[in-house]
Amino acid sequence: MNEETKQARVLVIDDEASALHGLRTALQSLGYEVVGAQTAAEGIRLGQTGEFDVVLTDWHMPGLNGLDLIKALHPAQPGLPIILITGDSQTETVIKATQLGAYDYLIKPPDMDELRILLEKAVAAKRAQAKVKLVQTEGGQEELIVGRTGAMRQVYMDIGRVAATPATVLIRGETGTGKELVARAIHQHSGRSKGPFVIVNCVAIAETLLEKELFGSEAGAFTGAQGTSIGKFEQAHHGTLFLDEIGDISLPMQSKLLRVLEEKRIQRLGGNEVITLDVRVLAATHANLEQAVEERRFRPDLYYRLNDAVIRVPSLRERRHDIPALVMSFLLKHPRSAQLKPVILSEALGFLEHCDWPGNVRELKNVVYKAAMEAHGYPIDVPMLQKVIKEGRPGEPAPNQNLKTCVSSLLTQASHGRQGDVRAAIHQWAEEELYTQAWALAQGDQTKLARWLGVSRPTVRQKLTSFGLRETPAKEEP
Repeated sequence: MNEETKQARVLVIDDEASALHGLRTALQSLGYEVVGAQTAAEGIRLGQTGEFDVVLTDWHMPGLNGLDLIKALHPAQPGLPIILITGDSQTETVIKATQLGAYDYLIKPPDMDELRILLEKAVAAKRAQAKVKLVQTEGGQEELIVGRTGAMRQVYMDIGRVAATPATVLIRGETGTGKELVARAIHQHSGRSKGPFVIVNCVAIAETLLEKELFGSEAGAFTGAQGTSIGKFEQAHHGTLFLDEIGDISLPMQSKLLRVLEEKRIQRLGGNEVITLDVRVLAATHANLEQAVEERRFRPDLYYRLNDAVIRVPSLRERRHDIPALVMSFLLKHPRSAQLKPVILSEALGFLEHCDWPGNVRELKNVVYKAAMEAHGYPIDVPMLQKVIKEGRPGEPAPNQNLKTCVSSLLTQASHGRQGDVRAAIHQWAEEELYTQAWALAQGDQTKLARWLGVSRPTVRQKLTSFGLRETPAKEEP
């Protein structure tokens, strides 16, 4: 047992005393704390009232069976993984179980290595969900900051460190990493949580309109200005103003913004009144501000003013072990989760964990949502995810493009904010092309392919699956 699943509690349900004893002994030898039940009814009672990390249950039992157990237990404990052990491997049985919320299943007699790996994965997913941080969004809906990796724990500590201070905070990270959620968490844990949280996407507003959007305007300030317009700074009085993509604003606007940050006062366009404000400013950017300062595209004094407190949000490739928990949280919070009842196969979770995500958490969420819609209540599997990912990246260079064309295409996308990490995307493109050509040349010989590329056979299998070069078999050879 690894450190991630230490002291986990497993509820084992089996009507056969010998099978129950055998599983209990085997799991205890792995370090699990085991509670046993010999009927589905007893298992339901224990599962609903006790604290468990995973349920391991037989399918065929007198009275209530494994399917009845899932129907009763999953709605009450939706985050509790339920693993079935069954002698019935028919597709219909598996589909029914997964539709109702089963985490996975094993065929009798279970392979202990397979069971050990599956239990560790299920327990890790359960405990990751326990680390979910709730953040209120507009309209009172809840969003999730999910993660228990070291990189995310650092983010949580940074939020706690700066939230109660008056410091201006710069939140840095690639596009789609969740910088807005971090800003909301800072606001909610500050003394301003009862005040407004106002967002300005600086890159989405035309330069000519940004000043009016921020500071407001008086009648006659410009053609068509007929009355007083309250800007975002005033709207955020006694609260927090979040300036997203601050690295893309012009130098003149940077100068005006610096003055407001230092003086805590504004003047509306066309007005003479000086308005003193109580506003905490948070800013975010995906840009390399140090390079922008060197190239004189960003004011050094504003850079140092913002750099007073910095939180770096990691990319998804830096926190791959958070992907299963992220996926489960997206499925639980899907706008149509009640109708769709979305579930995902464990191999599909593993596939997502090994994919490259240039769009980070935002792209992962979109893929999961689209796959849930296309699944229509059936389990989300690897081929479905491959299809959704491919359809969601229409601008991504095809593997048969040459390097020069690939680089040009990706840089163009980056300049328009549609590509978060050009270097990672080029690596993905080159690796896919390498495996595509090598797979064809090796004529399906994985051993030969592994030797050529200097990697292990499990790595070859994972890469071939992630690039859609082969289907995922039910069981792999070692």
